[in-house]
Amino acid sequence: MTGVGLAGERLAGDGLAALERQAAADLERIAYPRGAWVPARQDGDGRRVLDVLVVGGGQGGVAIAHGLLRARVDNFRIVDRAERGLEGPWLTYARMATLRSPKEVNGPDLDVPSLTFQAWFEAQHGAPAWAALNKIPKQDWAAYLLWLRRVLGIPVENRVELRRVEPDGQHLRATLVHLGDGRTETVAARKLVLATGIEASGRWWTPPAVEALDRRFWAHTGDAIDFAALAGRRVAVLGAGASAFDNAATALEAGAAEVTVYCRRPDLQRVQPFKWLSFPGFLGHFVELDDAWRWRFMNHLLTLREAFPRETWERAARHPAFRLETGAEWQRCEAVGDAVRLHTPKGQFEADFLIVGTGFDIDLDARPEMAGVAGHVALWGDRYDPPAEERNPRLARYPYLGPGYELLEKVPGAAPWLRHIRLFTYATTVSFGPSGASINAMKFAAPRLVSAIVGDLFREDVAAHWDSLRAYDLPEFLLPGETGEAAPVKPVVERQADGGFR
Repeated sequence: MTGVGLAGERLAGDGLAALERQAAADLERIAYPRGAWVPARQDGDGRRVLDVLVVGGGQGGVAIAHGLLRARVDNFRIVDRAERGLEGPWLTYARMATLRSPKEVNGPDLDVPSLTFQAWFEAQHGAPAWAALNKIPKQDWAAYLLWLRRVLGIPVENRVELRRVEPDGQHLRATLVHLGDGRTETVAARKLVLATGIEASGRWWTPPAVEALDRRFWAHTGDAIDFAALAGRRVAVLGAGASAFDNAATALEAGAAEVTVYCRRPDLQRVQPFKWLSFPGFLGHFVELDDAWRWRFMNHLLTLREAFPRETWERAARHPAFRLETGAEWQRCEAVGDAVRLHTPKGQFEADFLIVGTGFDIDLDARPEMAGVAGHVALWGDRYDPPAEERNPRLARYPYLGPGYELLEKVPGAAPWLRHIRLFTYATTVSFGPSGASINAMKFAAPRLVSAIVGDLFREDVAAHWDSLRAYDLPEFLLPGETGEAAPVKPVVERQADGGFR
């Protein structure tokens, strides 16, 4: 594998090839126990039912597929609507230069050292380059994920989109559309995992005052934006989070004449509470807390919002054309010729183009593929009534998930098939803390989800496993005069006189 590294040098193909050999050896050493164990099932048409359908081929989907392969569950498919290499946000609407997580973070590797980002990076650039690296460039993270899925043999099917899911007896029936040729396919699956990051949990939220404007005047940070077209223009960015500042910096780097960031709060959030919670107790066991504690923690964290790192601030603030207006909520927006007039508590401002960085609203009903599903799903507002001082309608819209990331019923008994759908998106946050869309938490979250699926598959087939056990009669060895097949003979390990083994 070759490519271009951080400073434009060719990647060290020999070093990467050696790492791949090491990774293959490591996976071989931890391959116990081997062998397929999940009984095959057929649908009404005689086709084999998938054990798992994973929707999303980004970091979460790759980590889950890795875990399934390690658990010897190989009858799965993983699909993604994006082109190969564009899974996840890294090369589309993620407009930061580097990941916000520390460079030491690991997750999709599932604790195999030779599969970590650090090993991949050092194989190409060397240990001194790793020591000098501040944070992971987003392009490198995207390239690493592609490398990882190739080394693990994970067959992501790109340009395939989930359009609908519904119950089908003991299974789920998923409608998939192949975006290249428009072909529609229906597949049966025992389990469905939605590993679709942040986007597929609802919708990007835009204030009504902006939404009423003609779309030629504005875009959301989640949209594809033609930044080159903003050269020489006045740009106004709404929001005080990392995405708002990343987009402001991108506009400045594209030659915008002036970029002003507006936020409604009087001060920027500069404390990063998500750094505090990055310890094994919280990341691994937050889900085990009772509802009151989980709500209290997440209400505090999600109300504070996430601060952006120093590099994000410096990237925008170093430009002379950068402005910041705090305490300047956009109360009203009106088109005035080819510009937009912004009415704020601090007065009126004008801009030629608006970029909205106001985040995401959890709303399963907004997702077309969740039609027929969302109305049955239990939300936090259905299961927990917080004290008056902790009420938060935004958090109440998050799905209330079971311990294995499964959807639960709003009305018990009305949709028991929901338990076969696992959510691994940003919408898991109130139930699990950082998990479905978090690199920091992935090493804890992905194994928990995979373990839950493996446990379900085993329990659902327990009668078949019982019958298999009772029918199992393969002798460990043959007696004199017997013919047939014995269990493989294992080498005998004997202690020698010198204390060694042979």
